[in-house]
Amino acid sequence: MASKSFLAVIVLLLATNSFAASAPSTVAQIALYQGADREKILVDGARREGQVIFYNSHTWFRTFVKDFEKKYPFIKVAEWRNDSKNLLRRVTEEAQAGRSLVDVVETTPETMALLKRDGMLQEYFSPEARFFPDDVKSKGKSGFHYVGDRETYIGLGFNTNLIPQTEAPKTMRDLLNPKWKGKMSLVASSSGTRWIGNALDAMGREFIDKFAEQDVRLQDMSGAALSGLVVTGEVPLSPTIFDANVSVHKQKGAPIDWRPLEPVVTNVGYSSISLKAPNPHAAMLLLDFIHSKEGQQAIMKGGLWSPRDDIGTVEQRFKKSYLDEKYSIEELETKYSQWEQLIRRLFGQRR
Repeated sequence: MASKSFLAVIVLLLATNSFAASAPSTVAQIALYQGADREKILVDGARREGQVIFYNSHTWFRTFVKDFEKKYPFIKVAEWRNDSKNLLRRVTEEAQAGRSLVDVVETTPETMALLKRDGMLQEYFSPEARFFPDDVKSKGKSGFHYVGDRETYIGLGFNTNLIPQTEAPKTMRDLLNPKWKGKMSLVASSSGTRWIGNALDAMGREFIDKFAEQDVRLQDMSGAALSGLVVTGEVPLSPTIFDANVSVHKQKGAPIDWRPLEPVVTNVGYSSISLKAPNPHAAMLLLDFIHSKEGQQAIMKGGLWSPRDDIGTVEQRFKKSYLDEKYSIEELETKYSQWEQLIRRLFGQRR
């Protein structure tokens, strides 16, 4: 009887040691793990870690973080928020100093591409990634470098007191109608640059030259500020307006509306796990939540759109243009320089 008990203990110890040997332990193993016990391993590990360090570039995460901490009350989110340039600088400086502080990064495609190029991101697997189109997933050898989690769109903003819904342009070519001459503006920020690049790719140089003949003004201001000029009627319409900015004005009863002019320039925010994340289990739970249906619904409550296939609305059913996924980071830097020069040369004299 004693020998049987002893044998049972040995078997149990062997099984425990076998599990310990096979359980993921490094950041790479945890990030790429796909076993049936993945959720349990992540939750158990996150309980021990107790926190996740989250660097991001958007204010809507305030509500999102509360939802995540409610679902996982044993994880405290330590959040640091700044624009993409400062975020890149901070992550880079920490890495160069040998200080691995950040777990999860959420920011612009340009910044993510640079972090990927410099080897600061860990490829990862998430069961939620299958619900996202390939256009918003950067695939690696074993997983994803990063996956899109939010979208905003650049399209036509117009003053509804000056332009009835039935008369507002519905296509890019409608912008060439002589009745819009002298009534349009482009924003001189990156939104305008991206719109010009998209128009060149989709419509060709002949369209750009004809559009320039419409006496379009270039406005040195943010897209949000330009949307304000559309509200006042100083600028009757502009094809370089973010849908989110229009939504804010409409909620206040302002005479402005927005519509897509296909293909629509689509700005995507991406998220990933740091190569040396100090809390990898909690980091993966956060990434899963960001891409889950619940997390994406939290994003939409914040005024943004979800790229997830099973959550979009009819309003999003238009042809999108993902410029950042079309070119490499080096190609995109060259393209941006060319587009900026073009927009200044064609429209800069009419301000």
